[in-house]
Amino acid sequence: MAQPAAPRATPPALPAAHWSDAPLAWRDRLLGSARFRRWAEGFAPTRWVARRRAGQVFDLVAGFVYSQVLLACVQLRLFDLLLAEGPHTLPALALRLNLPLASIERLVLAAVSLRLLAPRTQRRYGLGPLGAPLAGNPGLAAMVEHHVALYRDLADPLALLRGESGPGQLAGFWPYAGTEAPDALPGRQLADYSALMAASQPLVAEQVLHVYPLQRHRRLLDVGGGDGAFACAAAGHAPALHVQVFDLPGVAARAAQRFAQAGLASRCSAQGGDFLRDELPAGADLVTLLRVVHDHGDEPVLRLLRAVHRALAKGGRLLLAEPLADTPGNQAMGHAYFGFYLMAMGSGQPRSEGRLRELLAEAGFTTVRRLPTPLPLQASVLVADADSSNKCKC
Repeated sequence: MAQPAAPRATPPALPAAHWSDAPLAWRDRLLGSARFRRWAEGFAPTRWVARRRAGQVFDLVAGFVYSQVLLACVQLRLFDLLLAEGPHTLPALALRLNLPLASIERLVLAAVSLRLLAPRTQRRYGLGPLGAPLAGNPGLAAMVEHHVALYRDLADPLALLRGESGPGQLAGFWPYAGTEAPDALPGRQLADYSALMAASQPLVAEQVLHVYPLQRHRRLLDVGGGDGAFACAAAGHAPALHVQVFDLPGVAARAAQRFAQAGLASRCSAQGGDFLRDELPAGADLVTLLRVVHDHGDEPVLRLLRAVHRALAKGGRLLLAEPLADTPGNQAMGHAYFGFYLMAMGSGQPRSEGRLRELLAEAGFTTVRRLPTPLPLQASVLVADADSSNKCKC
């Protein structure tokens, strides 16, 4: 016997339209009109606008193809080759990269159109303005190659949005995001993400070290500091600074090994634990959270910030660095890129500076200041004081 269909949920009532919506509704109807688009494309004063908008829409459609052209260049180490040896002809590249000449021509012309490569004299090709920063940059190359997992998780975006896709490749790559006991993860599960963090950490470290004087501090606690890449950079930047990393036990062991190999064991140490559950080592006058907060929801982040506040020495300070949502000029990075990346990862959310300020205030921090970084796309820096007696003069 057929079961009666479950009653369908009644959609919530739409809010009443505001008078200010009327001009935007008129604009939407106009831009959605095929007749208006044809007129705008043929009318000289509006033709350039119509063409630019059409190009922007096409770039959204073709974005995945563009990213795959970039991935192919990175996987072939093409940028590194051209940096080391200078411009090459197509036949020379085909021979060096072991690809058919027709395929190399297709890839190179695509890369030229994306400004990754540029034509040179004598039918040679060299680095373009967007390919040159990727040459000799293992951190950026590692991030590009890592996105293979993200693209697979986004193959069916509706399944991701509906929660039907289950744990994907990113969730497996960041194993701490989907487990209730991250401190129990074996070292082999942490190796891949630790290596990626180590390769990409200089991108954030250079932003932090450029804008904040670590020399004024005596002891730094780097919470979620991975295998110690930033800790080593900080110790080199401030020779009198003592640095401690706090991360999952398997990761902390890798940090301790890095410190020993770098000859920094006298000033750098590592302690294992779960920073969302365990008390943090106390007494540091500076705590850093680099690309940590956006990996977690509001409730665990608030717990973490309160733990940092308790661990800081009197007059201590928190330095928080990560890409921020709603950053002028980089708005798509926040909610479009990180919004879906973290959703696929299964943990975290992008946050604006305003939202982080609210969480910091709720955790007990007083003065909060944003330090302008050279590349906010890589990281913005917020500095928060643990008590009102320590004014934020950075």
